[in-house]
Amino acid sequence: MRTTATRAGRHRGTTLVAAALLTVVSGCSGGPDGSAGSEGFTTNLQLGTGSTGGVYYPLGQEYSGIFVDTADVDGLAVTAVETGASVENLAKIARGELQLAIAQHNTANDAVNGRGDFEGMAVENVGFLGKLYPEAAQIITLESTGIESVGDLRGKTVAIGPPGGGTREVAEQILSAYGLEEGSYTPLEEGFGDAKTKLQDGNADASIEILGVPASSLQELQASTGEVKLIPIDTEQLDTVVGNSQFEQYEIPAGTYDFIDEPVPTVSVFAAMYASTTQVDEELGYELTKALYEQADSLTLAQKELIDLEEATLGQGDVPLHPGAQKYFQEQGLLD
Repeated sequence: MRTTATRAGRHRGTTLVAAALLTVVSGCSGGPDGSAGSEGFTTNLQLGTGSTGGVYYPLGQEYSGIFVDTADVDGLAVTAVETGASVENLAKIARGELQLAIAQHNTANDAVNGRGDFEGMAVENVGFLGKLYPEAAQIITLESTGIESVGDLRGKTVAIGPPGGGTREVAEQILSAYGLEEGSYTPLEEGFGDAKTKLQDGNADASIEILGVPASSLQELQASTGEVKLIPIDTEQLDTVVGNSQFEQYEIPAGTYDFIDEPVPTVSVFAAMYASTTQVDEELGYELTKALYEQADSLTLAQKELIDLEEATLGQGDVPLHPGAQKYFQEQGLLD
């Protein structure tokens, strides 16, 4: 699925997944039409999002329209594209198939360092536009399953996210902290929408999803089932996950959803916006970064309340700033 916003009449002067997409990393930037395999900047942008059941997809749809409506750039067109999320998005930026992407900050740091799903395949043309909001690992089940703890997932069917997303990494780390390794459960590599359907149908016992808080998909699931339950991560296992990853400790506040009346301990990462440094020039990067923060109030999603310019560089890590973002942040006094 994709949604395209355009401005016409203007002119301006997972490891297997990553391996398949990153056949060529450097020297494979896109051309003026946004296609892969040729060099040059473009104003015809593809924005990689995620599956339709998550936050990335609707967020990308809304931002694509905001960018076109507010960026002072001639001939700008932005298409929000449904993808497998973080890993796939960053790999496609490397290949010139995407020019913009929403991704988890930990996955982006793995990408530029050639770690994790990007082992031996470092991405060299991705630039950080800015942090958006924290995302929490939400371990979802239904009351009727009788599951009370992550440890109860032994022998169960668990959705761990699509192959091209960053959810799988955190799902496997959480399960491993409870001694649940490959073979201890049946993994489903599903997008969030499909995972929700399988929970309802009884074809999945639980789903581990990295989502913004609150997530409308969980509210919809509760409306249709009336029995959604979030499973907390216990203190010992929480310390293990945080100590062995880039994830941070986080609590989903009581009352975030009408089905939780006490805080739910879990881990979080940051969702951030990234741009190709070989296809998005400094001028366009500047305008996109400016719109990212100055037009956040135009969003309809609840996550807009968490998009804060003062926290824009959180989670940047080793990912270089896009030149346009650097210019904007310097103007705003965020950089020395």
